[in-house]
Amino acid sequence: MQLHFVPDAVLFDMDGLMIDSERAVMACWRQAASEHGLPIDDHLLHGMVGLHERLCRELLSRHFPDRDLLPLFVRTNELYEAQVDAGLPLKPGIFPLLEWLGEQGMPKAVATSTQRTTAETNLARTGLGKHFSVVMTGSDIEHPKPAPDIYLKAARKLGIDPSRCLVLEDSEPGVRAALAAGMTPIQIPDVKLPSDELRAMGHRIVGSLDDAHALLRAALASREPV
Repeated sequence: MQLHFVPDAVLFDMDGLMIDSERAVMACWRQAASEHGLPIDDHLLHGMVGLHERLCRELLSRHFPDRDLLPLFVRTNELYEAQVDAGLPLKPGIFPLLEWLGEQGMPKAVATSTQRTTAETNLARTGLGKHFSVVMTGSDIEHPKPAPDIYLKAARKLGIDPSRCLVLEDSEPGVRAALAAGMTPIQIPDVKLPSDELRAMGHRIVGSLDDAHALLRAALASREPV
């Protein structure tokens, strides 16, 4: 597998891609649902991976149309904030990749569905934030992933043509957003494996950030010397 172009910028998702937070989020949903007597199973939780908070609310409202879900959301947020305060683990390979891209002078941005306050807290506490000049969040766009808006806005902020951007994503909504933006995604699946329908789109799927790092090194090594 090769990367057949040299990107002018690399755009990163956050949850499940840089921060190993999806499992923590799912655990919070399970606990809150149990406390409120709601049968939320893994299939439903996997359907929420990578979605903006508003889309998660809509999905759960369709499953439980006769329930007041506000207490569930409040409790889930309380549990997750406690997890954030305790510290969330990072995905292996993220700092070597970010540091190497910095050495190459590669522009980088975060494009996450997470709301800005939580995103900035997580980026600061993990030490990731210092590696990014641009951070776009779910608070900054009207149409969340799988719409392309957040990636297009990040590219505009960086001043890079979308077709010259590489996107690193873990989730299906994120991959669809990157493709809709005219960008080249590399998917590193986390808690949910890509569906056959998603695989049919022909994007690159690798097992780890180290694998993505290797693809980028090979691509940049192929550049003509100046």
